[in-house]
Amino acid sequence: MTPMTEVRIAHTADLDAATLKAARTLLYDVFDDMTAEDWEHALGGLHALIHEDGVLTGHACVVQRRLLHGGRALRCGYVEGVGVRADRRGHGLGAALMGALEPLVRRAYDLGALGASDEAAAFYSARGWQLWRGRSWAFTPDGIRRTPDEDGCIYVFPGSARLDLDADLTCDWREGDVW
Repeated sequence: MTPMTEVRIAHTADLDAATLKAARTLLYDVFDDMTAEDWEHALGGLHALIHEDGVLTGHACVVQRRLLHGGRALRCGYVEGVGVRADRRGHGLGAALMGALEPLVRRAYDLGALGASDEAAAFYSARGWQLWRGRSWAFTPDGIRRTPDEDGCIYVFPGSARLDLDADLTCDWREGDVW
């Protein structure tokens, strides 16, 4: 990260159309499997943005979700859309983005959570995110359903909630990828 790099935090409602378009374009460039639903998942919360020379080079956001664990509905700061432009990776921008969001998660939510790719798992673990070892589920329109493909990909960030990382964890419903 260059000394002049700053992370801007803003709610979706406070971002202009050009910034939203730049964020969407960046995420589509970063992720070859990005979908319209994935973009929708990144809206409605707080965005961390890094601009360099007027160009968006890094984005991450946190949105509120409900996770069910141990008989409780927990308020979760769910991290979405973490991406850094390919030519800027390895310069600390991802760490700067997460460093801006993690204190917000810790102060405002019972826990943080995210779905991590195999490539990103070590990055999140090194930052204190913990692998959820229990089974994953989703509360769907048809009832609670197992999401076994997500097992081993979910990471949580400690907050005020007491967590048993080996127990079941259920997410609220949304279109597209539920986790």
